Amino acid sequence: MVDEVHIREIAPRLTFQNHLVPTEVKIELVRRLIDAGVRAFELSSFVRPDLIPGLADAEDVFSGIPRVPGLRLGCCVGNTHGLVRAIDAGADAASFLLSADEDFALANTGRSTTESLSELERMAAYAADYDIVLATYVIFAWGGPTGPARDGAQLEPLARRLLDIGVDHWILADSSGYAAPPQVRELVTTALAHVPAENLTVQIHDTRGMGLAALPSLLELGIRNIDTALAGSGGHPAMPGTPGGGICTEDAIQFLELCGVPTGIHLPRLVDTANWFAEQIGIPNKGFVRHTGPVPRENGATKPLTFTW
Repeated sequence: MVDEVHIREIAPRLTFQNHLVPTEVKIELVRRLIDAGVRAFELSSFVRPDLIPGLADAEDVFSGIPRVPGLRLGCCVGNTHGLVRAIDAGADAASFLLSADEDFALANTGRSTTESLSELERMAAYAADYDIVLATYVIFAWGGPTGPARDGAQLEPLARRLLDIGVDHWILADSSGYAAPPQVRELVTTALAHVPAENLTVQIHDTRGMGLAALPSLLELGIRNIDTALAGSGGHPAMPGTPGGGICTEDAIQFLELCGVPTGIHLPRLVDTANWFAEQIGIPNKGFVRHTGPVPRENGATKPLTFTW
């Protein structure tokens, strides 16, 4: 039996960075998700509002969220100035936007990957004096957005550099949905040779329909921190027209629940919130459970499948 998996909901950042939505809708979304049992969020990004206007209200969103026991509010940052804003807003964690793809790094932040690592080093020195977890993304860890796939050997130099800087909380993001289970296992195994499982979060985007297939591999490897996006939503202004949604939260919760893996999240409330969310933002969304309904449960219980994780 697997101990509880910690689902972090990333739709408030991943979706709203690409769609202009009123602040009150963002806050209401998080309130509904908290009511469904979600306790970890990537709430926004503290980045230049002229580049990401959809997240210009990051401080207002942070201030509008009710603090409940066990709540963890994270964000993305692109430089030390963004980190200062995150600290002032009361973020529990801030994740640096580091791209493994040079072309996307330049398009997204105007810096190369090497220059980004130098900025992260400055941020790590600053964060040491504050009560905040400084993590880093490895965006396009498995390859993309247009180049070939990456393997574990290509992660090694970057992993060593991150440890030299002193950043040992990582988010591996399959930002283009390149990875089938064998590739998921290879890259995560490489990362686990450098950091413990509790310091590693995995974020799979469902761009190519392989998102849910990654979950058993992650569980087998001991990964308990997984990012998902409500209604499979998402997108990025640097990649217009390209689907950018994460694994659909409600589909992932049903999958885990049927496998006997607790998440602490109430699926019917989550489905209601996903449908409300899709209506509010007015864009097509992915996912199956919110359309078909969850698998019926007899007397409130479902017999889990048996796996060897």
